[in-house]
Amino acid sequence: MDFSHSSRSLHYQERLNAFMDDHVRPAETAIEARRRTEGVDPTEAPLELHELKRLARAEGLWNLFLPDDEYGAGLSNTDYAPLAEIMGQVIELAPEATNCSAPDTGNMEVLHLFGTPEQKERWLIPLLEGEIRSNFGMTEPAVASSDPRNLQCSITRDGNDYIVSGTKWWSTGAATKDSKVAIVMGVTDPDAPPKARYSMILVPMDAEGVEVVRDVPVFGYHHRGGHAEVRYNDVRVPASNIIAGPGEGYMIAQARLGPGRIHHCMRAIGQAERALALMIERAKAREAFGKRVADQGVVQEWIAESRWRIDQARLLVLHTAWLIDTQGNRAARRDVSAIKVVAPNTALWVIDKAIQVHGGMGVSDDTPLAAMWANMRTLRIADGPDEVHTMVVARREIGRD
Repeated sequence: MDFSHSSRSLHYQERLNAFMDDHVRPAETAIEARRRTEGVDPTEAPLELHELKRLARAEGLWNLFLPDDEYGAGLSNTDYAPLAEIMGQVIELAPEATNCSAPDTGNMEVLHLFGTPEQKERWLIPLLEGEIRSNFGMTEPAVASSDPRNLQCSITRDGNDYIVSGTKWWSTGAATKDSKVAIVMGVTDPDAPPKARYSMILVPMDAEGVEVVRDVPVFGYHHRGGHAEVRYNDVRVPASNIIAGPGEGYMIAQARLGPGRIHHCMRAIGQAERALALMIERAKAREAFGKRVADQGVVQEWIAESRWRIDQARLLVLHTAWLIDTQGNRAARRDVSAIKVVAPNTALWVIDKAIQVHGGMGVSDDTPLAAMWANMRTLRIADGPDEVHTMVVARREIGRD
């Protein structure tokens, strides 16, 4: 593997770093100041985000995630990975400002790969243009959804339609009025082999029977778009809304989750880098017991270990991105599971040490560290818990000759 970035990736990195410094970080400061004095609905887009989107499009920093020259920037996973890291430093703004935020990226990838011309025209194009947002319905409150064989939501054929019945939660993005469509995973044939039981279907959020019950808070935080509980009360949609055909849900999920986990993990590394920078800044500015906190041996150990933990995690993610680019999702499955455990835990370790260096301020909302911790702790469960990914890696290793 060549560890150098391509000239194309370097070009985008330079432009994206400038965009972050000139526009995203000032917008973050302004939004936080307004939140403290006026109060804002965190699930809806702040005014600054609309302007950031306009600027990003004007500067050609739009749909960078999609490896397609017609619809996206045409970057490989390896080329896009460092851009995801940069955006991860301001995770609540930068990904959406560039139309590179989950779950829209995964939904757009699904429609790009498997959508019919009609589905692309109705849903993919507006998503690519940033005119609408979307959500993804897989996790269910009544079962352990880390094992898809437990899913209970049904997608039942009825003439020229399908009827969708069930409850989903942690449907990221569903709590905002901008979310116009859900991709819902459910059971179409309970008697089929396990990997052929499930399908994915497009459900307009204004369809009769779709009920957004609530936005589920994450450690007390409400995020942009929310993480909603959604009931599908016998929702009738055209049979043409099925994606790739009945029984193809598992296949679609595997195609979707590989690149998506690269994005999540590189954004996590961006969070870790920001936490390390905050830790160093604080340690250099404070004194305790007659010397700078930065000169205390234990803090120096934290700083040094943060550096090598971040660099190790980054190299592992970049190697996995390279595997997907060169050998495909299947060949990289073990490595995708490995990074999904390593990256969030690395970020959490660094964030925790940064909180410790900040003392009482670290657990307040006066810095972004508490919110960063909540995000990264959640990522140890989202897109598959640590235990499932650890099992995947172990089984692959045990099965080797």
